Order: sequence, then structure tokens, then C-alpha cells
Amino acid sequence: MGLFRSVVFLLVLHLLQGSDTSLVQLNNNGYEGVIIAIDPAVPEDGRIIEQIKDMVTAASTYLFEATEKRFFFKNVSILIPENWKENSEYKRPKRESYEHADVLVAPPTLPGRDEPYTKQFTACGEKGEYIHLTPNFVLGKNESEYGPSGRLFVHEWAHLRWGVFDEYNEDEPYYSATSKKIEATRCSTGITGINRVYTCQGDSCVTRACRIDSKTKLYEKDCQFFPEKDQTEKASIMFMQGIDSVVEFCKENNHNREAPSLQNKMCNSRSTWEVISNSEDFKNTASMVEPPPPPVFSLLKISQRIVCLVLDKSGSMGGSNRLNRMNQAAKHFLMQTIENGSWVGMVHFDSTAYIKSKLIQITSSNERNKLLESLPTAASGGTSICRGIKSAFQVLTGIYPQIDGSEIVLLTDGEDNSAGSCVDEVKQSGAIIHFIALGPSADQAVIEMSTITGGKHKYASDEAANNGLIDAFAALVSGNADLSQQSLQLESKGLTLNNNLWMNGTVIIDSTVGKDTFFLVTWNGQSPTISLWDPNGTQMENFTVDTDSKIAYLSIPGTAKVGVWTYSLQAKQNSEILTITVNSRAANSSVPPITVNAKMNKDTNSFPSPMIVYAEILQGFVPILGANVTAFIESNSGKTEVLQLLDNGAGADSFKNDGVYSRYFTAYSENGRYSLKVRVHGGTNAATRSIRHPANRAAYIPGWVVDGKIEGNPPRPKIDEDTQTTLESFSRTASGGAFVVSNVSNLPLPDLYPPSQITDLEATRDGDNISLTWTAPGDDFDVGKAQQYIIRINGSLLDLRDNFDDALQVNTTDLLPKEANSEETFAFKPGNISEENATHIFIAIQSVDKSNLTSKVSNIAQVALFIPEADSSPDETQPNPSPGENLPNSGVSISSLVLSVVGSVALVSIILSTAVCILNKKKNSRRPRTEF
Repeated sequence: MGLFRSVVFLLVLHLLQGSDTSLVQLNNNGYEGVIIAIDPAVPEDGRIIEQIKDMVTAASTYLFEATEKRFFFKNVSILIPENWKENSEYKRPKRESYEHADVLVAPPTLPGRDEPYTKQFTACGEKGEYIHLTPNFVLGKNESEYGPSGRLFVHEWAHLRWGVFDEYNEDEPYYSATSKKIEATRCSTGITGINRVYTCQGDSCVTRACRIDSKTKLYEKDCQFFPEKDQTEKASIMFMQGIDSVVEFCKENNHNREAPSLQNKMCNSRSTWEVISNSEDFKNTASMVEPPPPPVFSLLKISQRIVCLVLDKSGSMGGSNRLNRMNQAAKHFLMQTIENGSWVGMVHFDSTAYIKSKLIQITSSNERNKLLESLPTAASGGTSICRGIKSAFQVLTGIYPQIDGSEIVLLTDGEDNSAGSCVDEVKQSGAIIHFIALGPSADQAVIEMSTITGGKHKYASDEAANNGLIDAFAALVSGNADLSQQSLQLESKGLTLNNNLWMNGTVIIDSTVGKDTFFLVTWNGQSPTISLWDPNGTQMENFTVDTDSKIAYLSIPGTAKVGVWTYSLQAKQNSEILTITVNSRAANSSVPPITVNAKMNKDTNSFPSPMIVYAEILQGFVPILGANVTAFIESNSGKTEVLQLLDNGAGADSFKNDGVYSRYFTAYSENGRYSLKVRVHGGTNAATRSIRHPANRAAYIPGWVVDGKIEGNPPRPKIDEDTQTTLESFSRTASGGAFVVSNVSNLPLPDLYPPSQITDLEATRDGDNISLTWTAPGDDFDVGKAQQYIIRINGSLLDLRDNFDDALQVNTTDLLPKEANSEETFAFKPGNISEENATHIFIAIQSVDKSNLTSKVSNIAQVALFIPEADSSPDETQPNPSPGENLPNSGVSISSLVLSVVGSVALVSIILSTAVCILNKKKNSRRPRTEF
């Protein structure tokens, strides 16, 4: 269990950070700043480092050729765990951390399942989060199942960097092709192989032909596609890069648009090369003439956390209760958030800077209390951000001459015209700047410092009841600390009390947390009456009251009781502002706690472009489903918009039931900074999909066909992926950081937002009817109700995609749209399709709102106009041939079997086949070829 705990923490550190915190840059065709992090749970093994180097070196050459001599890996940092032994080759990281890692080398999600995958939950063409590789895979132990590691790394890099998707689909491994045959989902169709059910008991394996499922009219669940070992087809890397001949991505001329692959579903049936060619990487480069140099590797070892608080005490901090609110939040950070073992120093600044505390290592409450005494007590003077930062550099050199990887937490509320003068010095320093902006005038230039150093950008308004400042500090947990040591926020809530002087509520402490549980209450006027009861109804006493800072706090000794804790706060005066914050740590180092991580899809935006809110809820690697997730988005002036986030695979949400909850945000009220906060409640409906696999992972090769015989790989363990485990109740809050919006108009504007694109349209054949299901969009993306649906059909997928308005329209007079995110159903009888040789009906939907704005055309669903042919007898059963035997090669692209039989049997077979063909032709001639 200890290994599992350590495995998990890196994933959670990484969640929702990859796409916008990756430090990768493209420079002269070469990728720089790639970070590959080795999980502390991986036992020390120098071979892993060497194999990573070999993998990336091979990948660089393969990538260069696959992208038409355009991209390669220039330099890569390998992060070594702190618990590995010291080595003279290991250097101290600068900005590199687990939080910024592009590749994670960690034990598998499930024992025995060493499948590589890429965490990817955004739209086609957008960057993914990170790649997960297991030590066994890196060490070359799974090459037969996944192919050479260098080739696979390129497959996953395409997911991560360019936002393309797999061209196989384990949920829909087969489809009815226009050839009227059952085909394996793949790209390109030039890849040959056979379809078989392959079962093994011990060393004995049996092969038989695949039977047709009576419901789907496709092959049965256990049927698998076995590729030929020797191929000539060059595409595609996103199907099965392990095939020796595959050296290209599928392009427009050989892309299989029929297959129900994720690439087709997510990218509007575009080929992977079309998506890659449209990327910023591609647009900003040209093909090279000379081959690239091999990658350069840096070995960086994680070390102790070093932090310096740089706190603004200028005159403007005396207004809006800012100085005291800063002190309240800083005290919470020093008492609860910062991890034991960390080194912390402090600087104050106004027009000059003051070193208030050199670095102190936190080993007990004594060091924490000493730092609390160093907080500022009065506000005066101007604002010199650069002087504060330069003084912090002096503090940070107290342990190491170099300040690489040290952190500066900079809080300021004012503008400073000279702040830009030290940006280059900050960039060269190796320090990481976390920026907390307080109020509407906090300096914009510091955003650049946090961005270029890989730091976090937080924002808190002057609305104290929103508790934004405490949330901002609480989010600054270590990017490298073990998850069991990190402080998790269970509650963050505030109210302005006028007529009713009571603030009552509950906090749920679930069994995954409870250690070092910390309650903090703040006020603006007079100390309130505080009552707190544990789940047994026992009242908690001994709150420590700090009347100067206007806070009261209580630390629960040991592990807090599991259940519902109840609090009641009574204000002593009207217009009082009260807040309560509750934090805790993991109860058991071997059981990963439930975590919430939140972010926006980008850090800056220009009106009226929509944004997307994301919140991911996990316990370790396992997504939490069915939770109630609410986002609070606060503007520069303190106005708050509330959004319910959904994990329904519709609208802004790319994948259903992946533990990532999403929603569009368009309710911009003003220019400037906005902050994101997410509150999560898991009740009786919350469940874990404990063994659901990521959608974007490398294809498992079940085996190869060699000289007509299947050489099978060990079958993967049978797992019911739909298993869900009901969870106990839990509560969490999380800060999602700050983002900046510009060009918001103060004038009344017309309706700017159409309904969101329908992305989950499905079609099934029901007798003479076609039945459709989808999730309803809204009037403005996924909010409100659309006015009408336009459903069109065509016998050609490309014609429907490219000329939707010219396709045959279905009568939808009786179809009235439901409220956004409701399930829609509709059935219709198709009319004639114009194409002579149509074998399928393709269907798509467009939504229209009350302002006559139309959505993007939906994903394209399809139904076959025929019952597809199997490629061999469904009753055929045979053992796996022994060496020397030949297996009938009736694969996806092989339409006949070569039978070696005596002459009389051959003659009978020919006569029977001819008779069947004649009967089929007569049957087909009695029905139109373009309709049911």
C-alpha cells in the first residue's frame, strides 16, 4: 500500500496542470524543456534513466521522419526522486518540478496493466495534460504488447502536443463498412490481419472464428483483430505504431473516415495529419534539410522546499482591510499549508524592502510561531516590487548559493511602473514566482514573472466574504511534496451578516482525510461566538482567539472523527463579515485521499470568446462520478457567477464519466482579473469507476499473424470496467487560479452565443425507423434552451460534413428542444438517399437559438443499410495451429479462404456458392438500394 500511496501523489500533483503549465518550447524545430519525472515509488534503478534516454533518442528520429523532417527532441530534463541516492551527475532543478512534468514514469494504474496513456480531456487540436509510462514499459518488458518504446512515445506525444486521438476504439472495435463487410476500427484500412477469438488456459490456446452478435450485427465482444506481422502499409502511428512498416500519420488521402475511432468522433472525421498540420508548431516551422542532433539530457534531483514570502505593506494596503486580510491568509499558510521540512523566509516591501526573517526550517509549531511574529503590522509608503524580489533573492541564498527551484510568494495590491525592470533578472534567477494579486489594481507586469518562471497566478478581490485571499494562499502547496503531507481544503465559505446574525453549516470529514484537521474562523468587526460539534454531538472547545488579527482557530488532535461536523457562528454586530475555512491531511499514508483540482482552459481571453471551466475529482487514479460540482467565478469588482459543472460528455465536456466536470463560461461582466473556486459535495449518488481506463492509451497488440498463424501475447486480465463502488459522503473546495479578460463592452450587445455543438449523437436502426439520442444544448452554448433542431441525412459522410445545408432534411416539426443537458430522443423513417450506391445513412444535427444563431454541425452518426458479412464461418472452431500448420487468412482485407480439398468437395462448394449469390441478387433487386 505504501507503494500505491507514492504512485498516486504524482498523478494528483499533475492533474489539470499539463496543458497550461508545461514548460515545453519549440525552438528551430526542436522541442526544449521536456520534463520526464520518475515517481518516488519507483525503486532506484539506474537502468530506468538510461532506458529513458534510449527511448527519447529513438523517438526523436522516428518523430523527425514521421513529421516529414520537421520536429525532434532537442533537450530533456529527467527528474530524479528525492529518495534516490545522491549522484554527482544530479543537479538542482530550476523551474522543473513534478507539477510541470510532461511525462510521468510511475507504477501502473492497475497491477499488471502496464499500458501507456495520455491524460487528455480537451477538444481536438488542444494540448493534453501528461503522458503516463510505467517502469516495466520503460525497461522494455512490454515491447511485444505495445511495440518499441521510442515509437510508442511518438504516439503519445501526438496526443499530448497536438491533441489528436486514437484510431482504434476498444469500445467499438468493429463497424459495418461500405464494402458491406465487418471491418476492424483502424487507419488505414491497408493494414491487414484476421479477426479471431483467442482464448488460453495455461499454455493451451484455442482460436476460433468470430460469431455475429445478434443485437449489434457485428462481431461478438471477445473478437479481436490480429494484424499481420509483415505489412507494407505506412500509416498510421495513431492506430498501431508497433507495426514495423508504420512510419506515418494517416493523411487525407488514406484516412479511414468510416471507422468509429475517437479521432473521427473528436476531430470531425479529419485525419491526424490534417490536425497536426493545423497546429501552431507546424505553422511556425519548415522542413529541415539536415538530420537533427541527438537529444541532450539533464539529470535533476528534487530537494527540500525553500520559500520566501514577499508581502506588500505599502500605503494602499491600509485600505479595504487589506493588510489584516493578508495577515490572516499568511497565518493560515504558515500554520497549516506549508509542509514540515520546508524552509521559509520573509520580506516586506513598500518603496524599499526589509528582510524580516532569514530562512527557517519548519520542524514544529515553534518555527511556525516565530514566522507569525514577522508579519507586517502597519501599512505605509510606495510600491517597489523589484526591491522586494531582490531582497528575497538574498534570503534564498541562505542555504544554497544558487536559488534554482526556490519559490517566492509575492503578494501586492498596487501598480509599479518599474516592475518590468527586473523581469530578465527573475527569468535568469532560477526562482519560481507565485503571484497573488489583491484588489483591482495589482500590477499586471508580475503576471509575466509568474508565467515565465512556471509559478501560479492567484487573485483575490476586496470582497472578504468570498474568502479569496485565504483560498489563494491555501492553494500554494508544494509541487513536489507527497500527497499525504499536503493540506487539502474541505470547506471555504463566507457571509456578510445583516439582519440574521447567524452563520450555520456543516463540514464532512470522510475516511480518506482527518489528520491535522484545522478550523479557521475570521471576522471583520468583533469576535463572534463560535460553536463546533463533532459527529457524535460533542462540542469542541479551546479555539485559540487572536483578536489583533481577528482570527480564531482550532487544530483537532490525532485523526478527526469521520462524519458530519456542525458549526454555528453568531456575529456580535450587523454588517459583520464571517468566514470559515477547514483543512485536513490524509488520514492514512497508504490510502490516497479524494482530491479536487480546478482550472480554466486558458489564462487570458478576449471577449466574446467563451472559456471552459474544468474540475477533476479523483481518489488516487480513480475518477469520482456523480458528485455535485459548483464553480464560483469572481470578477475584478467581486461579482460572482455560479455554474454547475457536468461530466456528461456533452457541451464543453469531452468525455463522459472520466471524473472531469466541465462547463462553458460566457458571463463576463467587466475587464480585468477573474478568479475560479470550485466546491464539491459527494453524497449517496457519488461513485468511483475504479477500473475505467483512460480514453487515450496505446493499443494493446493481442498478437501477430506470422505465416498464417497467430502468435498471441498473454491476454490481459478480464476486468468489468463498468464496476462502480458507492462512496461515503465527502466535501472539498479548490482554488482554480486567476485569468484575465479583455475587450468586454459596457454597451448592450445582441445575442452573441449560439447553442453548443452536439457531440454525443448516436443512431440505431429499429425496424424501418432510425432512432436518435443526444444531449440537449442550450440557447447560449450549454445554458438555456435551443429553439429548434435541424436534422439532415446523406448517403455520403463527406458530403454531409462538408455540405450540410444541401443534405436531405428530416421533418422535425414535432421535436421541441428540452432544457440544456437533458436527454433527447427522436425517431424517423428515412426517405430516399440521392447516392446510387449508398450503403449507409449518415445523420447530423444543427441547433438553432431564438436569435437564429446556429450551432456547429454535430458529430456524424451512421446506420448501415445492410447486414454485414462475416469473413469466415461462425461455427469454425480450432486449436491454435502448431508450428507448420497454416491458419486460414480471412482477415479484414482478405475476402476469400484458400481451401485445399479434393476435387469433388470443391465442385460442390462452387455450386452452393453460386446458388447463394443468385438468391441474394434476387432479394436485393426487390428493394431500393438507397433506403430501407
